[in-house]
Amino acid sequence: MIEITPPLRLRLDSSALVANWRWLAAQSGGAACGAAIKADGYGLGSREVMHRLAVAGCRDFFVATWAEAAALMPLPEGVALSVLHGVGESDMVAARTLPARPVLNSVEQVARWRATGEGRPCDVMVDTGMSRLGLRIDEAMAGALDGLTIETLLSHLASADEDSDQNAVQLAAFQSLRTHVGARRYSLANSAGICLGSEYAFDLTRPGIALYGGTPRHEANGHIRQVVFPEARVLQLRTVRAGESVGYGATWRAAHDTRVAVTNLGYADGYLRSHAGSGGATWQGRALPLIGRVSMDLTAFDAGATEGLDEGDWLAFDYDLPSTSDRSGLSQYELLTGLGRRFSRGWC
Repeated sequence: MIEITPPLRLRLDSSALVANWRWLAAQSGGAACGAAIKADGYGLGSREVMHRLAVAGCRDFFVATWAEAAALMPLPEGVALSVLHGVGESDMVAARTLPARPVLNSVEQVARWRATGEGRPCDVMVDTGMSRLGLRIDEAMAGALDGLTIETLLSHLASADEDSDQNAVQLAAFQSLRTHVGARRYSLANSAGICLGSEYAFDLTRPGIALYGGTPRHEANGHIRQVVFPEARVLQLRTVRAGESVGYGATWRAAHDTRVAVTNLGYADGYLRSHAGSGGATWQGRALPLIGRVSMDLTAFDAGATEGLDEGDWLAFDYDLPSTSDRSGLSQYELLTGLGRRFSRGWC
């Protein structure tokens, strides 16, 4: 078999991932700290993330779908897995077979799970203000959940990354639910919710974006480390003469003769056009500003300050999630989950 080195790679920092989880666990106080690893571990590789966090002590993991759950089998010893999207009719074989719990999200899903007659434990989502997934509060309190063996009762904060009155409203609603609906554990806080304070932690927290280097609120500034470092190989170096343009639409023209590095990277890889005008890279600590537009799989950089750079060398892209989000207008979630499969992924 011919071995081919991809021209794009993600350098993934294991120690940063674990350090982020440990900080979030410390902020969770007496609550257990789980991990959301849906969307293939936010693009990093869910199996690799799960195994690293399980070794660090994480025991509760969350995926979106049963296909994501199946891809993680067999689970590490002592680990629990929950499937956030619950059970549709087509999910029942997987739900009965795999060692994972559904997070039931509607009275229809509750009825479907109850009809199995097996009495297996489940998780349940109740909507306290997101109006997305979850039973309504009045449904949960009117007996819709009677007879279920509920491992974890969950809800989800809609505005935890903002200083919004809605946070306190949802907290109060969830506290009321806790007194009326029996479950072994209760869970409300995501990454941003953990930062809101210990009263949001309950028995189990469910961080996602902060595990992977995202800063959900200002309280996490200086505590969350970058995990993902995208890099691309230089495909060509060329000199663009004064007055000549680079890329589609001739949006950038050289004020003087300029050395330009063209890389194997573009919007087909999740590096979107919104990075134009603000994006950049480094090589041996020297900055290379992005010039022109981002194409489907080519992007150009001003390499004038990088004497010694050659074709085949690797550029490291500016990809600190909070600052890159501010510059590009993309959310920290989009920046992570959009990175495509043409990137090889390597943990260090």
